[in-house]
Amino acid sequence: MNFRFNWDALGIATSVACAIHCAILPLLLTSLPVFGINIIENVALEYLMIFIAFAIGMYSFWHGYRKHHHSFLPAIVFSLGIILLIAKQIWHDYQFWLLPFAVVFIVSAHVINYRACRIHDHAHADDCDH
Repeated sequence: MNFRFNWDALGIATSVACAIHCAILPLLLTSLPVFGINIIENVALEYLMIFIAFAIGMYSFWHGYRKHHHSFLPAIVFSLGIILLIAKQIWHDYQFWLLPFAVVFIVSAHVINYRACRIHDHAHADDCDH
């Protein structure tokens, strides 16, 4: 049985989980203080989530770049989304303007990478060592 782990699917799933987290979390604001939980303004948790998303995404794009399409476009689009997520953390007053664009960039990068990997399947450049 040949099992392949799809890093783009994981990246898309984590992006969707992040979007759900950002959409549902405000609905739970009234119950969280009752339990003594403060994850809404937990800056360390937010930066940790951004770092984890960045690490998984960049691994996915590196794999796609190295094994399939040799294009930096997905990583560049993804990095723009991560920069917008960090900007959202820095400028909280503009987070509702920055977050939708960040999510669109991140999900689009994974879709671009996924499609490029499927189109090129196993493209080789002159400098390819595999």
